[in-house]
Amino acid sequence: MKKIRIKKTLVFLVLCIVLIGFIGFVEKQTLYKTYQGAEIDINGVSGVYFVEEKEVQEILKAAFPELKAGLMLEEVRLKEVEQRLNGHPFIKSVEASLGQKGILHIKIEQHQPIARIARSYAADGYITVEGKVIPTSPSYTSRVLILQGKEAELIMEKGDVNEQMPELMDLINFIVNDDFWSAQIPELEINSKTDIQMMQQVGKQVIDFGGAQDIAEKFKKIEVFYKEILPRKGWNAYERVSVKFKDQIVCE
Repeated sequence: MKKIRIKKTLVFLVLCIVLIGFIGFVEKQTLYKTYQGAEIDINGVSGVYFVEEKEVQEILKAAFPELKAGLMLEEVRLKEVEQRLNGHPFIKSVEASLGQKGILHIKIEQHQPIARIARSYAADGYITVEGKVIPTSPSYTSRVLILQGKEAELIMEKGDVNEQMPELMDLINFIVNDDFWSAQIPELEINSKTDIQMMQQVGKQVIDFGGAQDIAEKFKKIEVFYKEILPRKGWNAYERVSVKFKDQIVCE
C-alpha cells in the first residue's frame, strides 16, 4: 500500500514537471513568434558613421508605430522597412530580417563620399563612389577632394556625375586612389568639360588640365614639371602650368 502511494506521488511529481516544462516551452515559442526589438548594424566608412543607430530607431518609431514588443512577427513589414530606410540620403542599401528570438535585424550599408561639391551661396553636396550626388551631413564631414566651378554646379543640379560629365569620375578616381596625388591635389575648379583647373597643396602654380581625357599622360607631364623644371627654375618661377596640349608642357 505504501509502495502504491509512493508510486502515485512520483507520477504526480513527474506530471507536474512535464506540465511546467510544457508551459515554459509554449511561452518561449510564443515569445519567439512576437517582435522583441530591433538590432541595427551600420557599416561605417573609414570609421565615420553618417547614419547613426539612434536616427534609424527614430525613423522606425515614426514610420512604424506598431513595432512594439508583442507584435506578431508575421505583421512585421520587412519590405516596407527596407524601402523606408532606403529613402535616407546616406543609406546605400538595407537588408532587414527576423531572427528566431523575435529580433528585427537591420543591416545598413552607407554611401561612400569620394568628392565634395562646394558652393558659395547654396548647400554643398557629396559625390559617392558610384557618381551619385547626395547632401552633406550636419553631424560629420568627410575629408575628400573638393570640386568648384560652373560645371560642378551643373553636376549638383543634375544629381549624378555620370549623367552630366561621366569622364570626370575617371579623373576623380585617378587622384583619390593615388597616395601622392590625393595629398597634392586638394581641389579642382571645373569651369566646363574642357576647362579643369587643379590647385596644389605644395606649390602656388595653378595646373591647367584641360578636359578629363588622357589622364595618365597628363599626370606624367606634371611629374616632369616637378622633377625637371621646378628644380632648375624654382617653385615660385611660374604661376600657371598647362598640360592640356598633347606632348607639351606650357609654363607661364
